Amino acid sequence: MLIQILLAIFIGIIAGTITGLIPGIHINLIGVFLISLSASLFISINPIYLIVFIAAMAITHTFLDFIPSIFLGCPDTDTELSILPGHELLKKGQGYMAILLTAYGSLAAIFTIILISFPATLIIEKIYNLLTKPYVMPSILIFISLLLIVLERKKSHALFVFLLTGALGLSVLNLEVEQPLLPLLTGLFGASMLTLGIKNKTQIPKQKIEAPSKNITKPVAGAFLGSLIASPLCSFLPGLGSGQAAIIGNLVAKTNKKGFLILLGATNTLVMGFSFISLYAISKTRTGAAVAIQQLIGQFSWKILVLIIATVFISGIISFFLTKSLAKFFSKNINKINYTKLSLITLSILIIVIFLVSNFAGLIILIASTLTGIYCISLNVKRTNMMGCLLLPTIILYLF
Repeated sequence: MLIQILLAIFIGIIAGTITGLIPGIHINLIGVFLISLSASLFISINPIYLIVFIAAMAITHTFLDFIPSIFLGCPDTDTELSILPGHELLKKGQGYMAILLTAYGSLAAIFTIILISFPATLIIEKIYNLLTKPYVMPSILIFISLLLIVLERKKSHALFVFLLTGALGLSVLNLEVEQPLLPLLTGLFGASMLTLGIKNKTQIPKQKIEAPSKNITKPVAGAFLGSLIASPLCSFLPGLGSGQAAIIGNLVAKTNKKGFLILLGATNTLVMGFSFISLYAISKTRTGAAVAIQQLIGQFSWKILVLIIATVFISGIISFFLTKSLAKFFSKNINKINYTKLSLITLSILIIVIFLVSNFAGLIILIASTLTGIYCISLNVKRTNMMGCLLLPTIILYLF
């Protein structure tokens, strides 16, 4: 059985690498396919192996998905106020360093999950019971949404972006479409940036293969503290993503741009880890991977949780070194590639995937959300405000 589990971890790491590197091929989609196939093609496979595969794939994805985010999301200088620190480093030829910083954060998150997983199972249930009291959940979501808006320099623009994308989210989520979030989020956060890159003919400078300086102890410590405080929020609060959690974490432990990249990496991985712990503690799912595991095995025992935590540790360590190697490869070769053609290929992949999953209705949603995303980016506010597409519908759902 040990050999089969190790094999499932290895295959999961390969799958997570693919989903992490190719935009549009998300772990949520793989989870849906696995659930549908588990009743037919995979009926003879022990669900334990599928669970290990999903956990390994999900954790690997949280390490690798910063590579296309940083290398394929580089905007033009006209939208500089809305870009992530990773894109700023990319423009300075330090894309490798940017990815390495997120990998450091994710690696720290792996050890954090190991240390706090079992104490967290005792605390999560008590906190969740408090949050489920009437109007507590929507009140917290409203407070966080307003906080993110108040932090913006252009507050009226941020509010408008939140409400506009919120209205779009309400419309899309009320349509009878397979996986409506796929075209919605792809358009707002992916296709919009790719379209701008194609339009502006973005050029990627030659990248330096250099690690961060050794004096990053303080940013690492601050990022660790911030992510540890903010990440559990995503375990309790629906509609809240790792991006918002990272911003809240940065408020708790103010850090510089490099520290923020570490914080992003740590938060991304911690959110995934906490989703497994929450599934055990309160039987609630906040990620596609956790949903797939719940569908496969239902309420699982502490032994399954131990197996998942062990899988998280093994796949996380391997993913760290895999991320370093792939980041070095992309950094050496990205300036040799025609960025416009690469963006067109990536956009074509997204369109094909959305059509296969959500049909023509998905393509219409993709076009609408892409145009909305481009307009919102032009307003020079943080892209996290576009998460109003999930937050506003969630708030309304809990209020009414």
